[in-house]
Amino acid sequence: MLYVDTPTPLDIAALNVARSEAAVSIYVQTTPLTQDIGAARIDYGNLVKEAVDQLQAAGFDKRRLAALHDGLRMLAEDDEFWRIQANSLAVFATPERVVTFRLANRLPATAQVSDRFHLKPLLRAATFPHEAFVLALSENQVRLVEVFPDMPPVEIKVAGLPKDAASHAGKSTLNDRSPSGRIQGSEGERVRHLQYLRAVDAALRPVLAGRDTPLILAAVDPLASLYPIVNSYARLQPMVIRESPDQMKNAQLAAKAIPILDQAYAAEIAAVRDVFETRAAQGRTATDLTDAARAATFGAIDTLLADMDDVVPGTIDDNGIVTLADSESANTYGVVDEIAGRTLMSGGRVLAVRREDIPGQGTLAAILRYPI
Repeated sequence: MLYVDTPTPLDIAALNVARSEAAVSIYVQTTPLTQDIGAARIDYGNLVKEAVDQLQAAGFDKRRLAALHDGLRMLAEDDEFWRIQANSLAVFATPERVVTFRLANRLPATAQVSDRFHLKPLLRAATFPHEAFVLALSENQVRLVEVFPDMPPVEIKVAGLPKDAASHAGKSTLNDRSPSGRIQGSEGERVRHLQYLRAVDAALRPVLAGRDTPLILAAVDPLASLYPIVNSYARLQPMVIRESPDQMKNAQLAAKAIPILDQAYAAEIAAVRDVFETRAAQGRTATDLTDAARAATFGAIDTLLADMDDVVPGTIDDNGIVTLADSESANTYGVVDEIAGRTLMSGGRVLAVRREDIPGQGTLAAILRYPI
């Protein structure tokens, strides 16, 4: 199981409202292979130095800088912390505290310094985590496999998971035609299938509780059609691997799951783009930075698509007026990041995506609640 701390909406909201005279955001690519983590630790150290240099150039208080630097340095020296990592690490530090998230996504390395945290890459991790669970389900066996984009899949041990359908029913087979209580034949078989599937769902609940990871079913009928009836996990995907998983290795399941995951993400973005086109005809969209900043400031953005890799330095005042800067410094921040933060604060939705997924292929596109 990949060790991740994917941020919840509450986590992102708390980071979004945090303000400090020195807020450092560091993203660095890592690896779950402990023996190879040394390079990531070096990269992290270099990014810490870059952030400290920015603060020194801005004339930041030396004692406060020392406190912030100590927190970042202590993290760098924590062998146990670095022993268990995922594909990226996000670090958010002020002189008072250091907060970290281990992420499944591979995010570009960067160090940002401002009076607020740089959250757009974190939003990307929360938007599309690029991992999934595959529930390989048949009458003969059931297993849960976690799938990653850059690692071999891993089978998850689930306490209480039924061994197979027949043993769960206390029978040698589900296909007998003899009467059994009030049910028999095909009716009895369906009832026992549903009992088996409810037991599977009940066993999965403690494992999936609190997760937002997509669940992909690998099964054939009748189980493929019956499982959605009893499923209690909100992220079960409508697309199914409709093959018997009995003879499929975990790697084969992963290979078939990744395209389904990609299709699900593409469908989500396509749906947002369709809404954008409809709202554009109603005067309820914005693709210009200044228009989007004003809309976000006054709570008018319903959904924001933002380029996850683009950083536009500058500031936005309380009236939504944008002032761009020639370069990044401790006195500026990413204005797209700030627009995303203000959107979240007003209950809007933010999707951090690739530029090619944005209508007009600009740095952002916003769907508005009302014309402005």
